[in-house]
Amino acid sequence: MARRRWIVLLLLALAGLVGSLDASAGDVDPVYKSCVEKCEQSGCVGDQCFQHCKFSSDGKPVDGPWYMQEPLYLRWKQWDCRSDCRYHCMLAREEERRTLGGKPVKYHGKWPFLRVYGIQEPVSVALSALNLSVQFHGWLSFFILLYYKLPLRPDKKTYYEYTGLLHIYGILSMNSWFWSAVFHSRDVELTEKLDYSSAVALLGFSLIVALLRALNIRDEASRVMFSAPVIAFVTTHILYLNFYQFDYGWNMKVCVAMGIAQLLIWAIWAGVTRHPSRWKLWVVVVGGGLAMLLEIYDFPPYMGFVDAHALWHATAIPFSYLWWSFIRDDAELRTTTLLKKVK
Repeated sequence: MARRRWIVLLLLALAGLVGSLDASAGDVDPVYKSCVEKCEQSGCVGDQCFQHCKFSSDGKPVDGPWYMQEPLYLRWKQWDCRSDCRYHCMLAREEERRTLGGKPVKYHGKWPFLRVYGIQEPVSVALSALNLSVQFHGWLSFFILLYYKLPLRPDKKTYYEYTGLLHIYGILSMNSWFWSAVFHSRDVELTEKLDYSSAVALLGFSLIVALLRALNIRDEASRVMFSAPVIAFVTTHILYLNFYQFDYGWNMKVCVAMGIAQLLIWAIWAGVTRHPSRWKLWVVVVGGGLAMLLEIYDFPPYMGFVDAHALWHATAIPFSYLWWSFIRDDAELRTTTLLKKVK
């Protein structure tokens, strides 16, 4: 009982911290703004000049967009004059701030990361790719367990009642981490919307899985009744972000609320069930709750590469592995239980 009270208090505290997020300040810095304006006119930041900032009399880049002048395998970056000016002015301004003893600030909503071969946040990209591989391994091992190791029904279907739900969950998870890697590689409007929309869809479906499994809902009509409101809300929210207003603050509140809701559901269920693998759920719930602090209490990237968000990506790797391990244990337990009832 004490453990449940502690985790509930922790998650409720996290919910109250959502409003403490700070807005970026670097892009309103007069020195930075002046640097960007001069760069777009001259094509240079200090001694460094950019070919793609040279424009003809009608305002079009000389020889077409700069990224079209690069080899095909590098064109995906699509850095233009403005984005490169912003990047190099940011570096110059941050060097000035560091010399004067100032702390890093955000520019256009992002910390001052150092690019590597055109990749904006290389550490987050690498960790997103690792998470994608962990999700694929978890889903594949779940699939092999159900269809090749555990007995099947006479109609070749599995005994585990949540097979279809978890197949969808696995696909949404892999999709979310894929777009996370793409977004952290190059932050443009399209990749940003795909990343955020995929994350919201995954969180919404994860909440549905938590509700159906914790309440042991197996009837299809009841599943539709519980799932329909969540699906309607998530769909509306995604449409709102993509076609009305991309509100970062509201999206953060929605995502944290759905994350806390499913952590609470799993925490309560783990506290009342006698599931032999409930300790894995406790680790995921407590660890996931603490990891959310990294999303709320942000800090600048160490050496220009590792920030709080990258560390959150790192914590997701062991928790994802443990989560799929719990799913496999649950599938074995439910299959064994149902086989005993059949016999």
